[in-house]
Amino acid sequence: MEILGIDVGGTGIKGAIVDVTTGELKSEKHRIPTPKGAKPQDIADKVVELVKHFNWKGKVGCGFPAIISHGVALSSGNIHKSWRGLNVQELFSKCTGLEFKVRNDADTAGLAAVTFGVGKGKKGFILMITIGTGLGSGAFYNGVLIPNIELGSLPYKEYKWIEHYAADSARKRENLSYEEWGKRFNKFLKIVERSFSPDLIILAGGASKKLHKFEEYITVNVPVVSSQFENNAGIVGAALLAN
Repeated sequence: MEILGIDVGGTGIKGAIVDVTTGELKSEKHRIPTPKGAKPQDIADKVVELVKHFNWKGKVGCGFPAIISHGVALSSGNIHKSWRGLNVQELFSKCTGLEFKVRNDADTAGLAAVTFGVGKGKKGFILMITIGTGLGSGAFYNGVLIPNIELGSLPYKEYKWIEHYAADSARKRENLSYEEWGKRFNKFLKIVERSFSPDLIILAGGASKKLHKFEEYITVNVPVVSSQFENNAGIVGAALLAN
């Protein structure tokens, strides 16, 4: 069975048709830059554009960069504040005329990993960390999702949130080397380790493709691995969500 998966991010909105029985992409991934300001109607228009690109008429799953409860955004970390309290699922369904399922983007990325990837069959507490504009996090216990664990929003020193200090966007913004940034990211992981004692940490998002550039600076006593889906994890998990 094939379903369109969409991953809305702070810098890009990506989508592909996914075989939800295997996790395989059945089309080329298509990416549209996230509109400046990331306001609701502007993003909805880009989602419509993405759906039209694939000439899609069926179900759609969508990962979204916010705490999502019953389709409603309860936060707005890297998107416009007007998303708070808005039913994202209803907005996208209304604009496209299609059935949408929407969930937090890190939750969807984790869903791909525990269904088809390195987290499949793993017992205990697993954390998915998505590294991009922010630091998304998805939590699973014995393969079951614990929704809306927002570790990137932890306060940290003079930074409002720790993702402003340790996300990949901080590396780019402050022109940090991978050694400098890797040590920052390791500090984040140490806080996660002390707070949750996870059995496995899985990385996804754009920076996960470059784990070899910073893994030597990771010193936590927890296995840290990249998702096999890397930057496609959110797309695959979103499609699974709508299955």
